[in-house]
Amino acid sequence: MGKYAKWIGGGLGWFLGGPLGALFGYFVGSVFDRPADSSAETLYRGRTYRTTAGDFSMSLLVLVSAVMKADGKVVKSELDYVKAFFRNQFGEETAKEAIHMLRDMLKQDIPIADVCRQISRSMEYSSRLQLLHMLFGVSAADKRFYPGEISVIESIARNLNISKKDIDSIKNMFIPSTDSAYKILETDPSATDGEVKKAYRRMARKYHPDTVSHLGEDFRVVANEKFKKVNEAYENIKKERNII
Repeated sequence: MGKYAKWIGGGLGWFLGGPLGALFGYFVGSVFDRPADSSAETLYRGRTYRTTAGDFSMSLLVLVSAVMKADGKVVKSELDYVKAFFRNQFGEETAKEAIHMLRDMLKQDIPIADVCRQISRSMEYSSRLQLLHMLFGVSAADKRFYPGEISVIESIARNLNISKKDIDSIKNMFIPSTDSAYKILETDPSATDGEVKKAYRRMARKYHPDTVSHLGEDFRVVANEKFKKVNEAYENIKKERNII
């Protein structure tokens, strides 16, 4: 498997079929030394796979390319953010290959709605939330938020069947709005102190890094960013309300 060994070592299951498999057809075929079309469909149809690190990483590349094209230009800071992520997960050599693949992906017309439907059918909700968090991270890489990028991310999130409250929660971790702390906890200022505490416990369970532990320790560490934001939001509300 050569230079892609660590990616494939992370596993590829449901990713090999459908529009995602088609987008990476050459890659899949070269890795497994067999045609990607029929074999990929056979692997995909009628089976349920748990999301692996490989499925997640490849899905992220496709969705990132859609976000990066949204404002009509690709900036170095976004590419650096993606490269840094893959470097941390897989090492320098594979990070370079990821960027090469991403550059090729940026030249393709991606059936984003179809891609999102495949991901939604096959990827558990906690991993989809992590995808959304990382897409906002890519958008934030240049320290500016372009309306076109945010619109694409929100459209992707809806097609991934992520709830509006969860979209608003993760969005407010990057783009603060009025009552951001409450929105991160999926509650509102009219909530009682007891309701705020319940909201915090609910969100802490939802965003706990253990929810994506099946993707591997590296992804669990990345997921800790969401968890920290939940804790920060709760601490801000506690100070505001003098909750002990």
